[in-house]
Amino acid sequence: MTKQQPTPARDQALDQLARAAYSLSAADSRLRGRATRTPGALSLTHARALRVLAETGPLPIGQLAAATETTGAATTQLVNGLATAGYVTRERPEGDKRSVLVALTDTGRQRNTERQANLTQALDTALAHHDTQALEATTDVLRHLATIYDQL
Repeated sequence: MTKQQPTPARDQALDQLARAAYSLSAADSRLRGRATRTPGALSLTHARALRVLAETGPLPIGQLAAATETTGAATTQLVNGLATAGYVTRERPEGDKRSVLVALTDTGRQRNTERQANLTQALDTALAHHDTQALEATTDVLRHLATIYDQL
């Protein structure tokens, strides 16, 4: 891919992208706030953890942290909240007093399925006017934004 030359229109488009990224971050913060105040609400991190566990099965805290791209300490707090909500359990493997496996409960599996269906429906409805190529380009941009944020 060739590097695009700066133009006023490109500079404006990049500025609008940065503003949209800030708005997305703010929406995530609001969602995290609702998740702490509203029973059943899930932050993106909560939803990501449920999805990872649904896809992989039970995981130790460290592996769940890596899969959800959070720290071990943050994942421990995350698991505490998910356990309180009844979405996960913590189990010690036989003969291992140090490790803890985090596993979905039936309620957690159901909540993940509902969340994924709601997200898919919301994305499909809101982005109906975008074709597959535009969605793939957006996915690429979002992945690059994540890399940029990690470097800031």
